[in-house]
Amino acid sequence: MEPPENRSQAIEREESDDLAGGIEAAHKLIMQWDSTASEEARERMIFDGDRREVDRYLRAVDEIRRSVSADSDPSGAIQIAMARLEDEFRHILMTNSSPVGADALSDHLNSLSISSSSRSGEFDVDEEDDSYQDEEDPRRFQELEISRRSSSSRRSSTTSIREVDLVPSDAICDLRSIAERMIAAGYLRECIQVYGSVRKSVVDAGFRQLGIEKLSIGDVQRLEWEAVEAKIRRWIRAARICVRIQFASERRVCERIFDGLGAEDAGDACFMETVKGAAIQLFNFAEAISISRRSPEKLFKILDLHDALSDLLPDVSDVFRSGSSESVRVQAAEILSRLAEAARGILSEFENAVQREQSKIPVPGGTIHPITRYVMNYINLISDYRLTLMELIVSKPSAAAPEAEFPQSEDQSALAHHMIWIIMALQSNLESKSKLYKDDAALSHLFIMNNVHYIVQKVKGSPELREMIGDDYLKRLTGVYRQSATSYQRATWVKVLHCLRDEGIHVSGGFASGVSKSALRERFKNFNSVFEDAHRIQSTWSVPDLQLREELRISIAAMLLPAYRSFLGRFRGYLESSRHSEMYIKYSVEDLESALLDFFEAFHVPQNIRRRSN
Repeated sequence: MEPPENRSQAIEREESDDLAGGIEAAHKLIMQWDSTASEEARERMIFDGDRREVDRYLRAVDEIRRSVSADSDPSGAIQIAMARLEDEFRHILMTNSSPVGADALSDHLNSLSISSSSRSGEFDVDEEDDSYQDEEDPRRFQELEISRRSSSSRRSSTTSIREVDLVPSDAICDLRSIAERMIAAGYLRECIQVYGSVRKSVVDAGFRQLGIEKLSIGDVQRLEWEAVEAKIRRWIRAARICVRIQFASERRVCERIFDGLGAEDAGDACFMETVKGAAIQLFNFAEAISISRRSPEKLFKILDLHDALSDLLPDVSDVFRSGSSESVRVQAAEILSRLAEAARGILSEFENAVQREQSKIPVPGGTIHPITRYVMNYINLISDYRLTLMELIVSKPSAAAPEAEFPQSEDQSALAHHMIWIIMALQSNLESKSKLYKDDAALSHLFIMNNVHYIVQKVKGSPELREMIGDDYLKRLTGVYRQSATSYQRATWVKVLHCLRDEGIHVSGGFASGVSKSALRERFKNFNSVFEDAHRIQSTWSVPDLQLREELRISIAAMLLPAYRSFLGRFRGYLESSRHSEMYIKYSVEDLESALLDFFEAFHVPQNIRRRSN
């Protein structure tokens, strides 16, 4: 079998025989396909016909170009040929250009995670497999040579890029043949304009399929944040597809058509003509987010956007690696920097907001304050983004929270110091809010107990947050809520237990006969009143955490019930024989134990305590 080079030479000799008339025959063939002078030429496309006819026309163009120049072409043959080739170029592109469906692009994107080959490596393997089978087709051989040149001229790519064939190989060969002649004749600009106009419309259609809207920076900033959040999720998916598949594949098409044709940066120029508008539109959305008004609820979507763009940046640098596409690389890098600055600014503003929050309405029943839930849920989410934020947050808080000693640890990251600072600011804020219960010290302590216990449980429930906070500070917080529980018990139950003391009941004389019944009646009466008040009021108080509520009840019962049982055992005999003794000895130990189950349930109970026995 003859090598392709010999076959190509044979074809050239045969074509030369066909054009035996030289320049005159070539001129005649060019004029035959002048679409301005022939209806048949307007209705037919050369490259849709017989390949022999295509080759003859290209040889004629070469003959004309070698024989005359644009400045000495009185018949305008070169201009007519170039106009014809421009039409053919456009027709081939339009015939072989259709947007790849969004679902198909997503499938390609998903396959990246299981692929370990670089794009040039994949392509080289395919070349080897196919080259032995298809060398009989000269165009296939030409395509392989084009691919080898373009892939060898590129630097090694990341594994995240997945190029797809947007234009069939035979069409690539025809487009390259036309581009080569247009460039040689000085019609590079016209070639680029035609290429860009056709492929740009395909890229725009692909954008619409991906759900990317044409929004200016101002349009994005005027949207409600809820709408923007949904668009961010869509943008992240679309950006990965655009950069890693669509834009990368568009660059590959340009390289396969224009590389090595003698016009420096022709492929880059066509690539930017095709995708620059789409790339600007794509990144304008991220830029609008990066410079939008800062508020705490935006932090996590901004971090999502930052992570996605940071992950994409090497691919952006690879796809837009030429000098002519520097503006896209610079824009992407600047947006990433602004997103990082926005994240730092939002965290700082959030810290200040925690410290400044000044609501003056006490929450009912001393339950968990909304700010406590909000702040702890917020910093739990922050811990989910700790890897990103540990890179972005490099400086520690400028000052510790008010009225608190800031724990210092060289082992902790700057982000960990910010998390502790926020908790300390929250704790200080809660201390101020506890003073709103100015008429009830017990409720003030219960409020601190509930809220600091909630903080501790949130920290314990997040291994990432607990690791950042550290066990030393966690122990300090645990001590705070336990001390508050103790202070609550003292504020409430010392007064109750005071009614069960012996002092003031005995009168002078022997112990057995020295009990003042009137003092005893008063003592039981006071106890009943104080306990009933506590039951009535504190049943409306709230301890939301079931385990903490049970522990608190057990602690109260361990303190109250033995004291009442002992007091009742020592003195009930003095009143049982008296008239209306049930007015004083109203409750059994079991009644009190049952009544304690009503405490901290946050609902109103009947005025009288349920009595099981007398």
